[in-house]
Amino acid sequence: MRVRRCAVLFLEPREEVRFEWEQLLSGGDGLIRRRRWMALAPHLDREMEVDADARECLGVLGPSEWVRIDEVPAPRSVIDRLVEEGLLICDAAEHAVMRERDEVLRNTYWHPLAATLHAFTRWSGVDTVQNMKDSGTETAAQMREVLGAPPIEAEVRSDEDGRLMLPRIAANAFDDLLARRVTCRNFDANRKLPLELFAQLLQRVFAAQAEVRVSDDTVFLKKNVPSGGGLHPMECYLMVQHVEGVVPGLYHYHAQHHALEPMSGADKPLREFMMDMVAQQHWFADAHVMVLLSPRFDRTFWKYRHHAKGYRVVALEAGHLSQTLYLAATEAGLGAFITGAINEKELEQAFGLDPIHQGALAICGFGWRGEVMETAELDPAGTVWTAA
Repeated sequence: MRVRRCAVLFLEPREEVRFEWEQLLSGGDGLIRRRRWMALAPHLDREMEVDADARECLGVLGPSEWVRIDEVPAPRSVIDRLVEEGLLICDAAEHAVMRERDEVLRNTYWHPLAATLHAFTRWSGVDTVQNMKDSGTETAAQMREVLGAPPIEAEVRSDEDGRLMLPRIAANAFDDLLARRVTCRNFDANRKLPLELFAQLLQRVFAAQAEVRVSDDTVFLKKNVPSGGGLHPMECYLMVQHVEGVVPGLYHYHAQHHALEPMSGADKPLREFMMDMVAQQHWFADAHVMVLLSPRFDRTFWKYRHHAKGYRVVALEAGHLSQTLYLAATEAGLGAFITGAINEKELEQAFGLDPIHQGALAICGFGWRGEVMETAELDPAGTVWTAA
């Protein structure tokens, strides 16, 4: 049997601190510090603590060369443990699962830092509302009290005498549209969204408008947003709740055919499922439609192999899509939102996504705005709610 180190591995020296009265009363500062070494390997779904023997073994093996187990300068018990954990990859048949998982990561051409960031910032079962309650940061005033003053709202780089003042241009219809672009946190669940309006938003924001066919297996799409390398890796998975003519449930949106592809239903009532996916942000739960922005990393990394900016351009694309959705929804008289506070692991399970190939990056949504602002919205100019 032969082994090699997994493709991507970072070791983090982590310190954990807790308070103990006994330590304080005995003359100390009351703080007990524990230092641990944590192995972060993005082909795995968890981080692992490693001891000195394991660190030494991982340090003498590389990720490319296969080495016979009896030639590895480490105790066999250490090697066996690291193989079982997936930090060492073994060519034996009984370890095929870990080996194949590592191969998937290698063949998707992730930049090592980006792969680690993506793997270990995914949530599961997080309740952001409860977290805010527990930390006493539910309102802006509470945040100021608990966290102190934030950095200044607009940076100053010269005194007033050194500034070149620019003319204010009279607002036109587009400026009025921008002024009404406000994140919606109040949706009217009792008012159905017409099918035509639903289709219009999907067509404007997510649909392919044209294509360039280089060969039978190399096609580039033209959409209404920019995309790194013109690759448009973003897939859209829909949670449809209040749309005329569409059965509530989960769908994949096919951008070329402008069509919905039904998927297996959620394992719980749809609204409860949607609440779980947005980490209990109840102000989004009545949205008529939620859209999971799900990039196919393998498509972007096909061109940007191991590229330090590959993950960044994917994240930028989500921003382009959400702003286009905001403007399209506002123009149609609807409200829209986007949130990165999502439970990625549950989304991956529900929609059948492998996070190495295809991830869950953010959720946006749209629908009719409610008549009453039950949850505060940031509308300081009163553009939306005064008009209502």
